[in-house]
Amino acid sequence: MDRFFKISERGSTVGQEVRGGLATFFTMAYIVVLNPLIIGTALDADGQYLGDLTEPGSAIPLVAAATALIAGLLTIAMGVFGRYPFAMAAGLGLNAVLAYSVASGMSWEDAMGIVVLEGIIIAVLVLTGFRVAVFHAIPAGLKTAIAVGIGLFIALIGFVDAGFIRRIPGAEGESSVPVQLGAGGSLSGWPTLVFVIGLLTAVVLVALRVKGAILISIISTTIIAIIVEAVAKVGPFNSGVGPDGKPQINSDGWQLNVPKLPDEIIGMPDLSLIGDFSLFGSFERAGVVAALLFIFTIMLADFFDTMGTVVGVGAEGKLLDKDGNLPGVKSVLLVDSVGAAAGGVGSVSSNTTYVESAAGVAEGARTGLASVVTGLLFLVAMFFSPLVSMVPFEAATPALVVVGFLMMTQIRNIDFSDYDMAIPAFLTIVLMPFTYSITAGIGAGFIAYVVIKAARRKFAEIHPLMWVISLMFVIYFTLDPIKELLGVS
Repeated sequence: MDRFFKISERGSTVGQEVRGGLATFFTMAYIVVLNPLIIGTALDADGQYLGDLTEPGSAIPLVAAATALIAGLLTIAMGVFGRYPFAMAAGLGLNAVLAYSVASGMSWEDAMGIVVLEGIIIAVLVLTGFRVAVFHAIPAGLKTAIAVGIGLFIALIGFVDAGFIRRIPGAEGESSVPVQLGAGGSLSGWPTLVFVIGLLTAVVLVALRVKGAILISIISTTIIAIIVEAVAKVGPFNSGVGPDGKPQINSDGWQLNVPKLPDEIIGMPDLSLIGDFSLFGSFERAGVVAALLFIFTIMLADFFDTMGTVVGVGAEGKLLDKDGNLPGVKSVLLVDSVGAAAGGVGSVSSNTTYVESAAGVAEGARTGLASVVTGLLFLVAMFFSPLVSMVPFEAATPALVVVGFLMMTQIRNIDFSDYDMAIPAFLTIVLMPFTYSITAGIGAGFIAYVVIKAARRKFAEIHPLMWVISLMFVIYFTLDPIKELLGVS
């Protein structure tokens, strides 16, 4: 085992690896709770949740079990084949893209098929050595802007799902938009107080650099929520349909799950979501151009996030060579790309390498043995999925706000004195939350970048791939007028 994982060679011990694996797990275990609350509560174009379910919240335990299973298997694979202390799980940001941009235009099966295709493409790019070439095609400023924009978008989702920001109902036939504070311009209700307590707890713990801050915040706030519900009998936000046929709304109720102890703590996981995907259904449902753009959008977020994580965590563990490269990185990237496809097969969104792996490295982990430990703990967590159903939005969504902040800190890497980059980056960042569409933000930024560079006759600075991608986004934005022009329904 020592030779296989190179434990002594990298100056580590079995004890350090076990501690590191434990630290990484407890730092990122929150994803078993958060991923179900993002993709398990979003409706697809057919008005159904994952697994073709129609009851709100019914998909949450299924997604929790599958999330833990896929994360466990992939993290073990990373340890055995990649042999570095990197853990994998459903990517935050990636799951938001899937839930709010992709699945809203097709069925969940079609959306998961797109994730599988994206993973296959990335695997091919790794095997052919083309991944680095594609990496250089997108300007660094736009890569950063995409991460920042997704961070803002995730934070907005957190505020809205918790009811801290509410939708103002529009006129009949119009969609509502989240533009006001609370139910009527002010905050009220026990659930909102629980959210505020959770948010303050999370930000304080993160500021104090407490390991496992997000998980601690979710657990402690859930306990508070259970006590509040037991005493105040708050009830759900939507109490069903009244005698008059209209929804019975309790504006101060819990947004989704009513926090209460489940009937069972440990149970056999329901893994019925595994394999529930349609590989090419999206092309028929959304059209070839839209499907290709969705694949590109997910691939873009997945593609660059992993590169940054591997280099950053590797540097912290002094695992990089003198040129700043990670020895054997191809194996790491290959497992990571397989993780994207496996996430689609498991119906849990694309899986990626987690920056929280740095927590294990900080505890002394230097080898893949730590990842094996983390992966085994995820497999154990799979049997505790019934616990996830008692976590209300108000206890989990503060984590989304904090993750949004962490992603937004990258904005410091954008040079706002360079308008050629600053304007496209600005459009990318603000249009994601303003349009409630990650795809729209990326498309606007790419098009603006190409147009500005072309107007300034800086054609040499525009990578050929950027022309192709921008043209695809132009078609995407004008798809309806093009269809009308061609007489296509």
